[in-house]
Amino acid sequence: MLFHNPCPQNSFSYIRDLTSSYTDKRNDSAMVSASVIMFALTGLFFNLNLFSGVSDVSAIVHPKVRLFLSSALSLFLPVMSYLFSEAKNAGFSSSPTPTPLTTTDLSLRAVLILAWMLLVELLRKKVDVIHMHSYSGTVQRAARVIWLGNLVFFNIRAISRKVVFSVLWIICATKLVQRIAFTEAGKRSYAHGKNARVISSYMAQMLVEHCRLSSARDVEQQQGGDELLKRCKYIVMGEEELVEEPTADGYKLKKVTSDSDSSSSIVTVGKVWEFADEHKLFNSSDKNDQLKRICLSFALFKLLRRKIEHPQGMTGKEACDCRDLILRGLYNNGGRSRAEALFQVMNDEVTFLSEYYHSVVPVVLASPFFLFVNYFLLHIVVIMLCLMTIVICGNGDVSSAFHSISADSNLLRSNVGDLVICLASRAAFSTAAFFSIVDLSITLLLFLIFFYEEIWELLVFLLSNWFMVSLLYNHILAANKPQRRGGGRRTFSRALRIVMWLRSKMSHANISFKQFSVLSLGWPLDLLPLFPIPYVVVQTRLVPNTLKQSILDYLVEHDDGRGGRPLTNGKSALRRNSLFHRLSWACKSDSAAEVILTWHIATSILEAKCAPQHRTATATASNKEEAAAAAALMMMSRVAIRLSKYCAYLVAFHPEILPDDNQEKAELVFEAMYKELKSMLGCREYYLSSQCARIDKILETASSWERDDQETTAGGGGGGHQIVRNGAKLGRSLMAEASSSNDPRAAWKVVADVWTEIVMYVAPSGDQDRFKKGHEDLLAQGGEFISVLWALSTHIGMSRPPADKSAAGEEHPEEALEE
Repeated sequence: MLFHNPCPQNSFSYIRDLTSSYTDKRNDSAMVSASVIMFALTGLFFNLNLFSGVSDVSAIVHPKVRLFLSSALSLFLPVMSYLFSEAKNAGFSSSPTPTPLTTTDLSLRAVLILAWMLLVELLRKKVDVIHMHSYSGTVQRAARVIWLGNLVFFNIRAISRKVVFSVLWIICATKLVQRIAFTEAGKRSYAHGKNARVISSYMAQMLVEHCRLSSARDVEQQQGGDELLKRCKYIVMGEEELVEEPTADGYKLKKVTSDSDSSSSIVTVGKVWEFADEHKLFNSSDKNDQLKRICLSFALFKLLRRKIEHPQGMTGKEACDCRDLILRGLYNNGGRSRAEALFQVMNDEVTFLSEYYHSVVPVVLASPFFLFVNYFLLHIVVIMLCLMTIVICGNGDVSSAFHSISADSNLLRSNVGDLVICLASRAAFSTAAFFSIVDLSITLLLFLIFFYEEIWELLVFLLSNWFMVSLLYNHILAANKPQRRGGGRRTFSRALRIVMWLRSKMSHANISFKQFSVLSLGWPLDLLPLFPIPYVVVQTRLVPNTLKQSILDYLVEHDDGRGGRPLTNGKSALRRNSLFHRLSWACKSDSAAEVILTWHIATSILEAKCAPQHRTATATASNKEEAAAAAALMMMSRVAIRLSKYCAYLVAFHPEILPDDNQEKAELVFEAMYKELKSMLGCREYYLSSQCARIDKILETASSWERDDQETTAGGGGGGHQIVRNGAKLGRSLMAEASSSNDPRAAWKVVADVWTEIVMYVAPSGDQDRFKKGHEDLLAQGGEFISVLWALSTHIGMSRPPADKSAAGEEHPEEALEE
């Protein structure tokens, strides 16, 4: 007897069928394994969906999560197919007392396993990226769907069960057809798969027209701000209407009409700016500006795509035009709010780029038409297919099929409560009852996760920037075309207001970056690859507005109209601060990683020994100059410290994007620094001491070693094995500068300027495939702060000098002239 107390007679047959797999010792381990595997997988899916971030409407799933789930799911189908076969054979051999649902049919255990297989297949879209260029993974997915169809249609005999599982299989097949349709539409579309070459042809034509009219606009070219943005002809949407025919190097396009032509289907940045000023969509000017900036980000995203897909990328003329638009148009008054707005535009652009290549939700195809077809019309088609399935399962007898489904549903409703109560009352002392409760819970959770996933996808789609741009595009067309005015315009206007209102009620992540200090590293370096971003040593902080302002001030100052003067790894900053001859040795290494780590250690020492005090809080109203000086000191120190820790994070975790010609060089430099640090501190201080104690020990040990061996440090620039000692030497020089100078801001200004120049030196990807591949890998994670700087430097045409000009021991031409 399985249970001590009898269960209701009408539920006993179901309980016996459900628990028979666990009472059969031959299959006990297999059945328990299936439950444990499904419980773990269901818990993973549940947490992934619960914390997937609907609040920030993200369509990206971290690649490490996708890789882990993909690897786990690759083994799921064969394992569960085997367990399904075992459950099916066990059910037939045990021949339980027949019920209306189990006569000559699968056991309840086999039915549950088959339901799990179908539901997990439906949830796979969480880890499948929607590709606009290839059918990656589609063949494997089609094979899985065909196999599941075979299990459904050749193993289930009862009409009601066959209908339910056929509906689940139809949904699986529909999701497969959807993915194929997404890929095919993307590949063939001039607005998506072919867009990069269309935009290249358009930009070439646009720049020719721009040069032809430039002589007549000499006065206008001196203007900036909104006037420059209103004349911008970068395409937001509608470029597919321009294509006439393909050519050898691109596409032949129709002649572009002026932005003022209301009959044109092309919407440019200038047209968006003019329309937003003429038709105030929102009472809040911030929302109007936000909508305009999103459209500008979308136009810049289309330009940046060519950097990844085509070798030529942006031409010099395009970079010059884009630099004027960004530095003189979007950022023209030097205000702090303008810096924040510009960086938000770049961050939105990186988000567009990340979602285009790595989205698991079809936001790339977002439009009102796609919303109607994919989320409304498709559901009607699926319902019709389900009705056809009911007819087919009933062998053409519709009334008999519906009667069977109704009778079985009533039977289940009358028994499910008794079944659950009976199992729950026996779960404490019956293994079979306990695992049966687990199995039923897994099935219920999988259904809930599936419905949640569908709602989540629709919300992400509706609240995405892609859908907002499409709504505004259709709104502009409806307003400009007489035949579409009236109802259409009001519909798009209301939709925009609703979407913007919903987005305003949700939290949005600001631009942030990781912070890492090598002097806080208290565990073996060999563990870092096992924990790519250990939260113990890596923190996330918001990017301060002062840091954004500092970077933009640097770009404006170095803009010479041709992309700026050549970038250096900090030498120019030292030269401007009159400290070149004393500190230039710290920037002479041919390795960017070595320069970063040297300055990072020095900055950490300066932070610990000469950290600015919060004197602004105690400054009196009569001493405004002191308060202003203290505030400036705090801002410069914050810029230096935050950039120092972020660049150290890049060296430790993303050496592939550093400008070292060989990635292995950066990795070896970091490993050499780690070994030197450990040898200077000793095991006890390395693992147990605080950061302040470590800094004291480093300064003491470095001074002692310098006294004992003057020859190894006479050159100052040292090799990779002297990074910590060089950092300590540089830190002492900065401390001396901070204590001896009449202005305490001098040392921090030098460090802030050096770090600003270093991070901009790292940002450009150049033409080397390795650097571009590194930034592409970061896009799969949603982008980093360095991705934002990469997009900015690409648009304004910034580039690093050739590697041989910055080799160790060689002087930069500007450096030689000044000396």
